[in-house]
Amino acid sequence: MDKKNALRAGALAAGTTLMMLLMSSPALALTRDDGDDPGTGLSVVETLGLYVVAPIALFAVIAALVMVGDKSHKKKDTTSSNISTQAEAKA
Repeated sequence: MDKKNALRAGALAAGTTLMMLLMSSPALALTRDDGDDPGTGLSVVETLGLYVVAPIALFAVIAALVMVGDKSHKKKDTTSSNISTQAEAKA
């Protein structure tokens, strides 16, 4: 991609983002609706645990399960990936 096309793509992305921000209405999060019954807010520790620690732990568990499954597969591999290509020389 040459410089002209990259500049055009960047300008289009920036313009689109700016127009979306300017045209969108506020979320009105402070205005309560009828029947609205919000619970208590989360503490900093609860928020970090829910949105940082839990996803990292879930990723680690899934990665560990994949690695365990992959190691058991390598033992049964009979393809050319585990064949030694060096000749054994006897003197």
